[in-house]
Amino acid sequence: MLDALGRKSNEKPCNTIDTLVGAKAELKGDIAFSGGLRIDGKVKGNITAKAGGNSTLILSEHAEVVGDVNVPHMIVNGRIKGNVHCLERIELQAKAEVSGDVHYKVIEMALGAAINGNLVHETAPAAGKGAVTQFTPLAASGGGDAGGDRDK
Repeated sequence: MLDALGRKSNEKPCNTIDTLVGAKAELKGDIAFSGGLRIDGKVKGNITAKAGGNSTLILSEHAEVVGDVNVPHMIVNGRIKGNVHCLERIELQAKAEVSGDVHYKVIEMALGAAINGNLVHETAPAAGKGAVTQFTPLAASGGGDAGGDRDK
């Protein structure tokens, strides 16, 4: 897998589902996971992948998350109300709706996906210049809607 600069990335997304939150489930509280987590239901709390892994979070079109998300890999087709920090790659499918800032390294958006917040591209620090991550804002103000105007 290549990163945004065409370099090989050592982090391949997890391709198995280790944990499933079913469509009728409603969880309240923070979730820390490793491996693959698929959410079809509702979660009110922060979702964090344990450090040092290639964890992947998948949100189906029926999923709703109210809280911040911090994962390396993510596929979204549901709704998130909170900030997203995706350390490697995020894929926003056609029914994805994010209300909050999205920090990403690589992003893929389908027609119809919507972000109401800022897009912040996270770049890797230059070799030998310390470990501080630099952020470059791509959107000057919130309220962006990648899917264009939609009647609600």
